[in-house]
Amino acid sequence: MSLHVRTIGPDQHLAFVASRGSASFLQTPAWAAVKGEWRGESIGWFRRDELVGVGLVLYRQVPKLKRYLAYLPEGPVLDWSGDVAEALDAMRTHLKANGAFGIRMGPALVTRRWGAATLKAALADDVLTRLGDVPADHTDDAAVAVADQLRSLGWKEQAAEGGFSAGQPKYNFQVPLAGRSEDDVLAGMNQLWRRNIRKAAKQGVEVTTGIREDLAEFHRVYVETAERDHFTPRPLSYFETMWDAMTAEDPQRLRLYLARHEGDLVAATTLVQVGTHAWYSYGASTTAKREVRGSNAVQWQMMRDSLAGGAEVYDLRGITDTLDTDDSHVGLLQFKVGTGGEAVEYLGEWDLPINKPLYAAFTAYMKRRG
Repeated sequence: MSLHVRTIGPDQHLAFVASRGSASFLQTPAWAAVKGEWRGESIGWFRRDELVGVGLVLYRQVPKLKRYLAYLPEGPVLDWSGDVAEALDAMRTHLKANGAFGIRMGPALVTRRWGAATLKAALADDVLTRLGDVPADHTDDAAVAVADQLRSLGWKEQAAEGGFSAGQPKYNFQVPLAGRSEDDVLAGMNQLWRRNIRKAAKQGVEVTTGIREDLAEFHRVYVETAERDHFTPRPLSYFETMWDAMTAEDPQRLRLYLARHEGDLVAATTLVQVGTHAWYSYGASTTAKREVRGSNAVQWQMMRDSLAGGAEVYDLRGITDTLDTDDSHVGLLQFKVGTGGEAVEYLGEWDLPINKPLYAAFTAYMKRRG
């Protein structure tokens, strides 16, 4: 019996994700509400009446036309271990019928991993400038084979400048938690991280979880961080929408952490968890009182809570692939490698043009917008 795809409800979508243990939070129904400028749809793959896969599709409209780019960030949630041609063809048929002129997806498959020891050695080697040039500690041949299959089916991998593709980062940093205790995780960190965590405790930094009303305080520090680090901050309403949508789906889906020293907020972060995967998603810190190490304290508390909450992976999200010490982006990797985790390379984001002229025009339009 052939596979077919149809629209499903959020409850069915969530139940399937729960049955898989986890999926990217970008593939939960709540994420559609967060991305208000896109139209969202939950879809399911069925063989007869059995649900065998799900995906969150975000539709972005072409100006003045009822045609759309259909985007599945860090998805769809499918069994990628075998031949996926039939599943992708069924998705294409459904999305084309809904007006899609092209499809973009980013299967959440890790192709390569580099452990902390390998990363430290690579960072100390003046000859190496790109993570992709470093022999990996582990390569997943099955995930690599999916890339070959996608190319043969006409999908095109999107360019990732410095490891950042058009949508989600190709390179991420993760701390494995499965089978480990708090002492194990702490022992895996470098001396600087452990010293900073102890220093924060000695200085009396207190980390608590916040409620929706505390988002304004988080946002005040987040804007200060944006000005200091030269990025454009999201408005407070974005975080309020995220809170409302994600906590309605699961009260523990999104949590706010606040680190205070003598009553002053010095760092604030958000943590997302879906099943066995936890993500550090947004972070902020004040310029004042950096010496009390509030950022280390809040990260350690999020790791401890993730471990207690059954997470098997603590995800610090994107890094670039640079190892060049003259590149300012390398600081992100240097900071994260101190946790003792590993760098991972995902399969990346892939496009399938359906209407090639419209796809080409839309791609050119988006490049002009930057």
